Amino acid sequence: MEYHLIKNAKIVNRGQIIEGDILVKGDRIEKVAPSISHPEAEITNVRGNFVIPGIIDDQVHFREPGLTHKANIATESRAAAAGGVTSFMEMPNTKPSCLNQELLQAKYDRASETAMVNYSFFMGASNDNIEEVLKTDRKTVCGVKVFMGSSTGNMLVDDRQTLDQLFSKVDMLIATHCEDEQTVRNNVAKAKELNQNSAIYHPIIRDVEACYKSSSMAIELAKKHGTRLHILHISTAKELELFRNDIPMKDKRITSEVCVHHLFFDDAYYHALGNKVKCNPAIKSASDREALIAALKDGRLDVIATDHAPHTVEEKAKPYFDAPSGLPLVQHSLTLILDYYHKGTFSLEFIIDKMCHKVADMFDIADRGYIDEGKKADLVIVDANKSWTITKDNVYYKCGWSPIEGFDMKGKVISTMCNGQWVYKDEQYTNVLAGQRLQFAR
Repeated sequence: MEYHLIKNAKIVNRGQIIEGDILVKGDRIEKVAPSISHPEAEITNVRGNFVIPGIIDDQVHFREPGLTHKANIATESRAAAAGGVTSFMEMPNTKPSCLNQELLQAKYDRASETAMVNYSFFMGASNDNIEEVLKTDRKTVCGVKVFMGSSTGNMLVDDRQTLDQLFSKVDMLIATHCEDEQTVRNNVAKAKELNQNSAIYHPIIRDVEACYKSSSMAIELAKKHGTRLHILHISTAKELELFRNDIPMKDKRITSEVCVHHLFFDDAYYHALGNKVKCNPAIKSASDREALIAALKDGRLDVIATDHAPHTVEEKAKPYFDAPSGLPLVQHSLTLILDYYHKGTFSLEFIIDKMCHKVADMFDIADRGYIDEGKKADLVIVDANKSWTITKDNVYYKCGWSPIEGFDMKGKVISTMCNGQWVYKDEQYTNVLAGQRLQFAR
């Protein structure tokens, strides 16, 4: 059995930072203590840097199968490792869309062969596949994804009867993309009439009302049927009134996610970056961003994710209406949020709670999300003070670009361990494929 000993760490776990050592045996954390020695262990001296649990990203698009000119499980899980993400949950709008159990299993089979880090895949819902959805195993699949908005191929669920059936019959977490389809279509028609063919109009076309109307419908359905609902990528101040913070997250039946780009950018960036920051739901105003930050701090927003969604440079260079929506972000989520740590907005303990602990708790992920004895050894070494610049040379997405190229950042992942194996060590890949299928203690 292989042993690893991490020495002289500032361990960020369960709302506190303690100085100490971590002993790993096989794929699990054996011991956490102020000082540990072990004669057989490979020693990594982190010299006072932070060690955090592996980040769990509950919303990514890795594009396999069918869209692998943009990305695939191998390339994007590799980028995830460099960003300290040791577990991901991937969305079903691939090609073909993941709408039956055979296609879902094929994704798991592929990940077992190519994923550098841990994985799970959402089952997709459509207007006519409820029987397949109901076969989904809640112990081994993270959830069911319902697109209540457009730009998702054949996966738009806009039939109220189907939605009622899904919300009443599915006995596991339902994650929703909430933008009202008709509102968006009406706004697109108006924009085309006015020749508003530019990304600067994106938050007007995919506006606050489209988000609020759809989110409020999802919550209405969840309350009616007692559904376990998780609403993804909240982007507006108005939607925040739909969520509560007067009970612990473990007692909530309705939870919410905010994405790093909605916290980091506002609509002024469309002028400089154009389609590179075109995403659904749209990045909104500075006041929306500030409201999201406040709601994250007070517990109305529960977790942070990326909605990592790569497209090629050529696709993004098309005219606004033809350019796809989505940003590649999984490598840089922690780096972006550390900007708020250095500003004094979020403590490091808070960041780990929202990116690791709460995600594990929300999805009932077995044995992950914490630096506890007996848990899986998903560990990340972070130099919170290291200054660096994001360039094409250090962007590892298959698409080869990032909307934050040229940005000077402070805080960097140095090493990432997944299931007791270094997959990224001293800012270099080890090329070890350590990913395991996530299990859920539901």
